[in-house]
Amino acid sequence: MIQNGTNPYFVAELETGFVVIGDHQYFKGYTLFLSKQHKTELHFLESEVKKTFLHEMSIVAEAVYNAFNAEKLNYELLGNGDSHLHWHLFPRRENDSPVKGPVWWVDRKEMFSDKIRPSQDELEAMKNRLFAELSKLVSVTIR
Repeated sequence: MIQNGTNPYFVAELETGFVVIGDHQYFKGYTLFLSKQHKTELHFLESEVKKTFLHEMSIVAEAVYNAFNAEKLNYELLGNGDSHLHWHLFPRRENDSPVKGPVWWVDRKEMFSDKIRPSQDELEAMKNRLFAELSKLVSVTIR
């Protein structure tokens, strides 16, 4: 969808990946950084690509932190059901969930409820805020 310009959550393109706002916003500002290379493991990337991917992820994380006024960030590189490298970046705040701990301890029905999908206006505002912060840190491309 990013390649053909139809992903409504797309924010920016970096050298090694794409920045997208998460479609569920239980943790306000939840963002993903999707690798352009289809690899299942971080260690499968060539050394220089891996270094750039990790560096760019840290830049995206800094932009998320700044754009969404996080007190802390949770970083996760998962892939149990999706065999494509992608980072989950969760802005965290004091008392942002009923249980203290990892984001995945939040009840799935609550975390992925349609009630917490951003409206079109909210999504555009989030994308603009994140893009503005990314632009302060690195050269970014909009498709």
